[in-house]
Amino acid sequence: MKKNIFITLIALLGCAVAVSAQGRSGLKLNEVMVVNESNAIDDFGERHGWIELFNSNHAPMEISSVFITDDPANPKKYPVPLGDVNTRIPKRQHVIFWADGRPSRGTFHLNFILKPDQDNWIGVYDANGITLIDSVTVPASLQAGMSYARSIDGTGEWQVRNDEGENYITPSSNNIIRAQNDKIQMFKERDENGFALTLMAMSIVFSALLILCLCFLAISKISERFARANKMAAHGVTEESAPSHSTDSDSGEVIAAIGLALRDHFEAHDQESTILTINKVRRSYSPWSSKIYGLRQNPRS
Repeated sequence: MKKNIFITLIALLGCAVAVSAQGRSGLKLNEVMVVNESNAIDDFGERHGWIELFNSNHAPMEISSVFITDDPANPKKYPVPLGDVNTRIPKRQHVIFWADGRPSRGTFHLNFILKPDQDNWIGVYDANGITLIDSVTVPASLQAGMSYARSIDGTGEWQVRNDEGENYITPSSNNIIRAQNDKIQMFKERDENGFALTLMAMSIVFSALLILCLCFLAISKISERFARANKMAAHGVTEESAPSHSTDSDSGEVIAAIGLALRDHFEAHDQESTILTINKVRRSYSPWSSKIYGLRQNPRS
């Protein structure tokens, strides 16, 4: 009964994880440009306002059938079509939708445009058209050629970007462009010869090996206990009536004797004598086997 309950709990946990993995809560509005004067161009060579979505999950996400809208009263304004392979966003990657009001141009062309000099509310709804996944209000003060983006991909505060200083406009790219890895730089400054890194790596390896040894030892002990219990059950012996000495294995002398006997048995014909003995074949004479009785005799003259 307990085993069945445990299996049921595991199955329910697996279902919950699967449902969570299929959820779209990790889909985030990441960057928006209302008036595009000299930034990215679409697949028709034209410049329009754009909306960047970011998959903040560490697994691919299929965004077909979600809704993108600029009107909270019409959450199903633009449904992302089914059947486009490009609607599957890889983990921690971006996708751009062009706000050009021309949905006939393809999957990533919205049926509305962003309006300059006024607030633009943008929302992303799940497939049911009710659940709001993410939303943002782009301020009317956003000037042409500027974007409204998160400070960190998928999270952080929204900020105005204008390609000056470190605030780059980054369509289909990370909002923070890093030329170097901070951790690597820290190791270079504090551990020039690499001794600490070597010691850390060796410690991790040996710790993993120690954990594996302990796991194998624990498994062997558990297996030994189960084997002893099964052997005692087969012989009708209980823990109380079991002798004090170990009964789950034979002694070393018995094992050695059995091994020696098996070796003599299997290797009995492996070594052949190099002396050849040729014996003369002797047959006992029988008149019934004599050839003279099978010959025809000449008649007397």
